[in-house]
Amino acid sequence: MLKKIMVILLLSIPAFAEPPREFRAVKLTNVDSDVLFSNANIVEAMDYLASIGINVVLPVVWNGSGADGVYTLFPSQTMNDLFGRSIHPAFSEANDPLKRVIIEAHRNGIEVFPWFEMGFSSSYSQNGGHIVQKFPDWALKDRDGKLLVKNGFDWLSGINPEVQDLIISLVMEIVDHYDIDGIEFSDRIPAMPVQGGYDEVTAGIYAAEHDGAQPPYNYKDSAWMRWRADKLSEFNRMVRDSLRSRGNHLIFSSSPSIYPWSYEEYLQDSYTWVNENLVDNIIPQVYRYSYSDYVYELNKSLGYVPMLKRSIFFSGMLVKVGSYTITPEFLLDAIQANRDKDVKGEALFFYEGLRDNNNLLGDTLKATFYSEPAIVPHREDMNWRPKALIVNEDDPGAETTGTWEGFSSNGFEPNILVKRDDSYAAITYSFEIPVDGWYDIYAYIFTSGYMSTAAPYTLYAENDSVVTYINQKNFQNAGWQELGTIFLQRGFKKVIKLDNRNVPAGEYISADAAMVMINRKLSPDAIWTGVDYIADRSRISPGSFDLFPNYPNPFNAMTNIQFYVQDQGIASLKIYNVKGELVDELLHEPLETGVHQVRFDATNLSTGVYVAVLNFNGSIVSRKMIYMK
Repeated sequence: MLKKIMVILLLSIPAFAEPPREFRAVKLTNVDSDVLFSNANIVEAMDYLASIGINVVLPVVWNGSGADGVYTLFPSQTMNDLFGRSIHPAFSEANDPLKRVIIEAHRNGIEVFPWFEMGFSSSYSQNGGHIVQKFPDWALKDRDGKLLVKNGFDWLSGINPEVQDLIISLVMEIVDHYDIDGIEFSDRIPAMPVQGGYDEVTAGIYAAEHDGAQPPYNYKDSAWMRWRADKLSEFNRMVRDSLRSRGNHLIFSSSPSIYPWSYEEYLQDSYTWVNENLVDNIIPQVYRYSYSDYVYELNKSLGYVPMLKRSIFFSGMLVKVGSYTITPEFLLDAIQANRDKDVKGEALFFYEGLRDNNNLLGDTLKATFYSEPAIVPHREDMNWRPKALIVNEDDPGAETTGTWEGFSSNGFEPNILVKRDDSYAAITYSFEIPVDGWYDIYAYIFTSGYMSTAAPYTLYAENDSVVTYINQKNFQNAGWQELGTIFLQRGFKKVIKLDNRNVPAGEYISADAAMVMINRKLSPDAIWTGVDYIADRSRISPGSFDLFPNYPNPFNAMTNIQFYVQDQGIASLKIYNVKGELVDELLHEPLETGVHQVRFDATNLSTGVYVAVLNFNGSIVSRKMIYMK
């Protein structure tokens, strides 16, 4: 009988099943796509991608303007200093698509890798564009001394130190100013058409290293090819080292053309990049229009990756380009081919293909290969980007003082509260903070011409508080606005207060949702486990319950297990090992509504993963714990 009960219990506990570790990425571009051009589009896109199991987005940050060359899709001081324009002409500094993608992606638990699509290309059939116009010696030249144009793209010399410095400066601007999770290089970076390398700067470097000799006239000369390819590989090494200087959590992904064609045509030596650990992910562009061609190129690409490196190999898949969109059958067959070859993930080019035909491809992924959430590889057991904690204005975690009026408007869920008279009113937001760390604090802003230009938000850090003001009249502030970054310790905390004290007479204030997100730049070691839990007590509805992550975790011998019940009933708390064997029963008794805590002593157990299982009135929830002696 005991064995039968144990089988039933194990089948009812989803946490025993290890979540898959898969790289499920989608590229977001400003070409043939509207996704980056409005906050509303970005919000809708991130919500949808999260709903279908995507865990990484690759938003373009370096692309052509369609007029005079390549610009950044984020406000760049480097570009402003060099070229007098800080951002792509289609955007403004007040409309930073990268910032908005990061907020909305991280809100949904999706990692963000900014994507340098144009790479070492300066423009498309524009004679080098504004970059070459200002810095003509940056241009890549062929052996006849002409600007090298290949497949319509105008090229910069990727061996020129000033060109390399430009790209590294842009990378580090993003790393230093945004809380990103990695970066993505594409088939044009680092790359150089094999016909190039005859510009004065590159030729001069070659001569200095070859006793004054000039580059061979034959651009296919094997030694000449090797020298140029090694210089590009060394650039990757510099990028990798620059990223490592800011933290080991920053993943360096590369999506080159297929090797060895990539080496023969563009001097991209991805074979060396993999074997010398110059990149963290390699995602060759297996862009093919038939299943047989796809499988052929996939197998050939895998043949150049040692077995010990297969875990960093993912497949770049063409979902849409121009009028072409992959069929659901081809998509499923190609992903199955990936899994059959132990390729645990893909990067899909690009987002709009998933939304074509009433979301046919996206919904197909959700129903099949992406039906369960997955941990991004390299993150081990850590949920690196947990979903944000959100308290809406009508949730139990929000407490109002004074009189507020409710309005059905363009809010987060979507109602809002408005204070229109001068009597005192306030709203506080409290959150269940799962681990100690630095958190970014946000408020969802409803804007109107009647609202205050200085709505005061008080943030409560540990033993301190700070007030920040948001202009609720400015329409550009609509949506999530960051209030600040504060350190919070684990536990149920009052984090934000909004009140109308000192608001000028005649001005209104509005209250909507508030949000707390971990800041990974400042707290890279804060550990979540599992894929998708919400430890926000404010979201618990009457009659429900939740088991919060144990603290500390990982733990040595002793850890605290806290849970919440919003009803009366019988609760049992048991500990199992990963084999499903019961190792301890910590609790079995009637409980009242509220927060309860039990201390678990694992002194006599072996190091490993254990599962805490809470059974409350016949319903079960579980959490994974890591015991490290």
